[in-house]
Amino acid sequence: MKLNRIYSFLKTDIDQIEKELESAIESDSRLLNQASLHLLQAGGKRIRPVFVLLSARFGDYNIDSVKNAAVALELIHMASLVHDDVIDDAELRRGKPTIKAQWDNRIAMYTGDYIFARGLEYMTHIQNPEAHQILSRTIVELCKGEIAQIKDKYRYDQNLRDYLLRIKRKTALLIAVSCQLGAISSGAPEEVHRRLFRFGYNVGMSFQITDDILDLTASEEELGKPAGSDLSQGNITLPILYAMENPKLRAEIERVSENTSAQEMKSVISSILSSEAIERSHRVSRMYLDKALRDLEFLPQNRVKKTLKNIANFIGKRKY
Repeated sequence: MKLNRIYSFLKTDIDQIEKELESAIESDSRLLNQASLHLLQAGGKRIRPVFVLLSARFGDYNIDSVKNAAVALELIHMASLVHDDVIDDAELRRGKPTIKAQWDNRIAMYTGDYIFARGLEYMTHIQNPEAHQILSRTIVELCKGEIAQIKDKYRYDQNLRDYLLRIKRKTALLIAVSCQLGAISSGAPEEVHRRLFRFGYNVGMSFQITDDILDLTASEEELGKPAGSDLSQGNITLPILYAMENPKLRAEIERVSENTSAQEMKSVISSILSSEAIERSHRVSRMYLDKALRDLEFLPQNRVKKTLKNIANFIGKRKY
């Protein structure tokens, strides 16, 4: 089953969000328009807007007000991807050239900044100080996560705590806040939006760990980028950490650099896949997924709760 079939009843609202995203990135600058649209048209799961829309249904749902949070969070996420690609010197995203590859680093950075600013502008339509405080704190943590990723590149002595804190900041918090701000924007009770935050956080952790596993197990065609890109770019993920517990495999992994050939990477990946690293990583992902599902038990029983459960299961168990 495709992910969008799980929440197909939201199609009209999601289509509206998509049109709003196109409108949001419009600019007087032809170059900014081209670069921003290039990223938008590359697609994406739109997980964050979907979580906003679903969580808002625990309150007084109104698409005209809820859409501002949905668009803002997706724009902030998109901006972070543009900056990520510059940091990682990535040539491909979702099978298409990145903005930095299509143009250059300067254009990419300013495009990312522009998209980010537009996201913040959409948030100004939400008349709730708590929502702005939550998002501000999240952006601070997101930036810390980006800095940590730069600092930790090719740092093979990092530990599990370093990794979990990094993915919390880079991925899980924005998904958690998507759930929380969706509920806040519709006036849902505090207990509900706090529970949704915890659900989103645990889903986000499972989501990123699964992504890191797929970077090693999925094909280039499925990933839209070369397999093993994380390791070749110096990003030490959970499967890599587990694989390095084997001294022989650690020595092989530590030889990886940005100059490692595709054939050498293929050999390293093969060694990692033959270890227990992948299965151990899956167990951690499932642990976070189980926590997310337990968080849902405390929410009102309705169609949205069932949909959130189905999405969580899909995210945690997806194959690519």
